[in-house]
This record gives sequence, C-alpha cells and structure tokens, in this order.
Amino acid sequence: MPSYEEILQENVELRRRAEKQERQIASLRRQIEDLKKQVEELRRRGKRQAAPFSKGKPSEDPKRPGRKAGEQYGQQATRARPERVDETIEVDCPLYCEHCQGQVVLEGKAHQYQVDLPEIEPWTTEFILHYGKCSQCGREVVGHHPRQTSRAFRVGSVQLGPDVLGFVAWLNKVAGLSYGKIAALLKELTGLEVSRSALCRALLRMGKKLEPLYEELKAKIQSSPVVYPDETGWREGGHTRWLWVFTNRSETVYSIQPGRGYAQAVEILGEGFCGVLVADGWAPYQKFEAATHQTCLAHLLRRCGEMLEQATGGAVRFPRAVKELLQSALEVRDQRDTGTISGEALEKAKEELELQMDRLLSGQRTNPDNQRLAQHLIRHQDQLFLFVVREDVEATNWPAEQGIRPAVINRKTSGGNRTAAGSQAQSVLMSVLRTLQQHQLRLLEILPRLLRDPSLTLAAILPTPQPP
Repeated sequence: MPSYEEILQENVELRRRAEKQERQIASLRRQIEDLKKQVEELRRRGKRQAAPFSKGKPSEDPKRPGRKAGEQYGQQATRARPERVDETIEVDCPLYCEHCQGQVVLEGKAHQYQVDLPEIEPWTTEFILHYGKCSQCGREVVGHHPRQTSRAFRVGSVQLGPDVLGFVAWLNKVAGLSYGKIAALLKELTGLEVSRSALCRALLRMGKKLEPLYEELKAKIQSSPVVYPDETGWREGGHTRWLWVFTNRSETVYSIQPGRGYAQAVEILGEGFCGVLVADGWAPYQKFEAATHQTCLAHLLRRCGEMLEQATGGAVRFPRAVKELLQSALEVRDQRDTGTISGEALEKAKEELELQMDRLLSGQRTNPDNQRLAQHLIRHQDQLFLFVVREDVEATNWPAEQGIRPAVINRKTSGGNRTAAGSQAQSVLMSVLRTLQQHQLRLLEILPRLLRDPSLTLAAILPTPQPP
C-alpha cells in the first residue's frame, strides 16, 4: 500500500497533468474558434466572389490611382483619326470675344471628330415565296433566296433575321446577358419587341445549325499537337453536370457532360489522342496512354504555398525545396524565350532539373502532408519539365482556365441549362464563338454568314495560317 508521501506526490503530479491538459484544451478551443471564423469568412467570400475588388484586406500602402506622372506615364496616346467621315459641319468663329466683347481676328481652323451611333431601326424584308408541287413525287417545292435563314412560310412566317440572332448570341454567350436583359436592350435600342422564350428557341435552332461546325472543331482538337483541358461544375434541369473545355491556340471546344471521368473526356479527345496534354493532376487525364503529359506547375506551386502557410518546424523544408525547384524550371524557360540558353545547354538544364527532383523525392519524410505531395510528384515525375524544351507547350494549363471564364459568366447569369438540348446548344455556340474570338474575327459579321449558309466550313471562315 502506497505511503502518504507517495499519495501526496501522485496527487501533485495529477494536478500538474490536469492543469497542462486544461491549457491544451483552452488552446485548442481558441484554434477551433479561429478556424470557425475562417470557414465563415471563406463561405461568405464564396457568395460574393463576383464583387469587384474582393481580393481580401486592402493594402496599407496602396499605389496612387490614376495615371502616373511624368516619364512613368509614357507617351500620351490619342484616338486615331476616322478613315471615313459621314457628315461635315462648319462651325464659324464668333466675331466678338464673349468675355470682353473685343473684335476677334481669325487665325486658322482645326478639325474635331465625334464618333457616335446612328439611330437604329428594325429593317423588315418581305420575301414573296413562289411554291409548287413536283409532278413526279408530289413533294412541295419552295423558292429560296440566299438571304433567307429558314424555309418555313406557313408556321413561323415572321422571323428574326441573322443579324439580330447573331447579336443575341453574342450578348448571351459572350457578354453574359440573360434573355430578359437582351429583350429589354433590343426594345430600348431599336424598338424591337421580342419575348425571352423566342430568343431561347432561336438560339436552340442556331445551335442545331452550327453542329457540323462543332464536329469539325472536335476533329481539330483531336488532331492538335497540344491540348489544354479543364472542367468545372454545371447544372442541367437542377441536376449536377460538368462543363469540359479543351483548347489550344486556335480552337476551343466546350462539352457539357453528366460526369467528370475518362469516359466523358474521350467523347471530345478520342481514345487515340497522341498529342501533349497540359493538365492539372486530375486522374482521368492520365488514362490517355498514347498522349504525352505535362503537369500544370501553377497547381503545384499553389499547393506548396498553402502547405508553407500551415507547416511548422522542419516540415517546411520539403514544400519549400519543391517550390524553389519548380521556380528554377520557370527561370530556365524564361532564359530560353529570351535566347540566352538554347540547344544542348537547354537539354542539360532539363536533365539537371530532373536529377534534382529525383534526389528530392528519394529522401524520407514523416509529415503526412509532405508524404502526400511526394507521392503525387512521384506519379507525375516524368511530366514536370517537358515545357522547358518545347516552346509550343505551356508550363501551366492557363489557356484552359482562360477558356473556362466566359462559361462561368454564363453559369452565373443563367445557373446552367434546363434541358439536354439547351446544354448541347450551349456547348456548340460557346465553342464556335470562342474559336472565332481566338482568331480575332468580328463575330457580328461572321455569325450572320453562318446562319445564312450553315454548310460553311472552318477553312472558309478562319484566316489562312501564315507560314513561319
């Protein structure tokens, strides 16, 4: 049986442990409260992510707004003189000064130009269609004019023209306006009254007309030497869907799919895709075995940055070393672009980067976060530095992220699509419009041409590529 002194000593030890545990519990409670506040702030920030300037706490020493003074501003630019003048108005100089009533002596004249919009009025064209019946098969035959976009003349004899529809498609798919706002704008701007449902049905028909062009774009992407894929959430009739984007420097294809796996990616790329895929670490992209892969360095750098914010002690060494090595690779890329390194030296620099990464990954790590990052890098170890020696391959998948942005604007405006037909039209129209934008073509000129003649191919629309 323990003695009194032993019991007293044990009591003191238990009190010490209890006090230590209470301090730990209090510390953990404070951390929990801090984390709850951060989660709440992130939740609120997610709801107001579209607000302007919502980038967190403002800088305590911000840059002065407006133009920079003196040499920092650079050469002052003015609007170019118009090539065409539609109206000329002569403005006489007053004979007497308005301040002192002194007589004015004429010294010369100057030119001022004012660019404005003319009054826009709807232009109605009446087509008098002659029709008959074939004496052999009995089918009805109707005359057709090149300016017509539809052969319907009994039901739907009053239609919206191709210029209006092209403008509506641009406003909805590029500018992100809802059908209600487009209808209000058309009425305010031109006096044309049209319902939201009519605009919706018109774009559905436009999507069907442009489907052959969409299939041609898919074929272009499938044969592209480099493709940048990405995906984001979408909604269709209240159900979860995924919007995929596959893009390169010349074409972009969107596709709204029910899933986010390999089967959906194959719908666009095809199983035999053998180009370069520059993507994030999403596993389905790795199933394209015939493709060459380049992992997005931006995702890895962001991951390392987040780990460094939370890591303590020796756990910071591994993500810091990975981040520095990836940044070194980007510096080599910059040297290549400026012409300070090329040829054999560039190949040796890539080999040295691969050796450094191999040595870095061969070490032992006890931190779970570092172990997960290391396993991810080991899986993609041969996909990290292809961009160093390939000028046509980007280090990140920023082209795909740029391609996602206009689609996200549409998602915020409409919340998605109501039907599968609407999703298909959305995919087709966004793909065609984005591709035309990549070639810096005037959409409001090209779209009416496509509506009048849907058989036009990409070769007839896109400019001929110039030889390097």
